[in-house]
Amino acid sequence: MLWIWISILFMSAYQMTLTNYFLNNPDYFQLNAYTWESEEFRSLDLGEIFLAEDELDFDRIAACMVKKQYDLREVKVRELADWKVWEKEIRQQKPVEFQKLRNSYAMVFSDIYCFPVPVSMREGTPFVDYADGFGDPRSYGGERRHEGCDIMGASRPRGFYPVLSMTGGVVEKVGWLEKGGWRIGIRAPSGAYFYYAHLYRYAKEWEVGEKVEPGMLLGYMGDSGYGVQEGTVGNFDVHLHLGIYLKTDHYEELSVNPYWVLRYSERFIRQADY
Repeated sequence: MLWIWISILFMSAYQMTLTNYFLNNPDYFQLNAYTWESEEFRSLDLGEIFLAEDELDFDRIAACMVKKQYDLREVKVRELADWKVWEKEIRQQKPVEFQKLRNSYAMVFSDIYCFPVPVSMREGTPFVDYADGFGDPRSYGGERRHEGCDIMGASRPRGFYPVLSMTGGVVEKVGWLEKGGWRIGIRAPSGAYFYYAHLYRYAKEWEVGEKVEPGMLLGYMGDSGYGVQEGTVGNFDVHLHLGIYLKTDHYEELSVNPYWVLRYSERFIRQADY
């Protein structure tokens, strides 16, 4: 009987210790090796504070995201003053998991050097607009979630707006897709896959494996797709669908929200004569 009581006392002490840890460290125990596959991470809710900074600090982003439940949209600057203390504590508790999270944010943002549509040098030409539509419902081909962000160019005809590569990298996929129309997919140096869909036409005949530089002209915005037959157009307004995908522990292609990536890339908007 003695060993039963010893076991009970041991388990009670262990449970109390574990409960106390969770109560005192509510943020850290939610961080694990697969946090980068969570809905919270995939939302990439960077917020305005980091958009205003000259350069992104991925250690700071990761620490603040963990501490603020992965949503920095409503956070004030003063609330992040202790981020170095948070980083130190999190690294002490979960060093491997924190570094993996930090590297995941870097994978998404570190290769961005261009907004995907340039501003026209011609006076009076309207610029594109976009909103956060990640996760919105879609019905073509079955009920599903929108896995990207739509940059709208409906005020001009298909083929009017140029589409530039946001990153350098290598062409991984190109050609027709039923849902995506004429699309091109580029693997950036840090590992993220950038998917540009519904193009009107390509700037050139792209080959898989071809190297791409940031700002290189990929093609022109259109309304292709939602059709089995190649060249199907007219089923929706002219726009560019931008998708960003990561290869994670359990997924070959896991989508993340491009909205805040686009907001960040606005600092790199280029000009073109069109």
